Amino acid sequence: MRKGADISARLVKVASATLRISERLPKHAAGRHVSLQLVRSGTGGGSNYEEARAAESAADFAHKVLIAAKEVRETLYWLSVLQDAGWLTADITALVSEVNQLSAILAASARTARRQSP
Repeated sequence: MRKGADISARLVKVASATLRISERLPKHAAGRHVSLQLVRSGTGGGSNYEEARAAESAADFAHKVLIAAKEVRETLYWLSVLQDAGWLTADITALVSEVNQLSAILAASARTARRQSP
């Protein structure tokens, strides 16, 4: 198993969950806007992490994994908006917890890679 495969698999699960949530959001202008933002950030974390896994140097990895962390944090923001707006009927506590954990892991990975970069 390649290094980081467990993180990658967790990010795929987050992306899938955000896609399922997006499908259930209201179809009015505000709902479509939030849906698109959630899909973009929810899938962007994993895709950027995959780019980081193929980085050419520690500095390149740090930069790309930091972008992934930002996308994951943005996903957390949109999930919070949905909760606050009352647009979700499902309990997303576990998803929010997972997104928080992944955000912390990715940020820590970026810090570690920066320290290792010449």
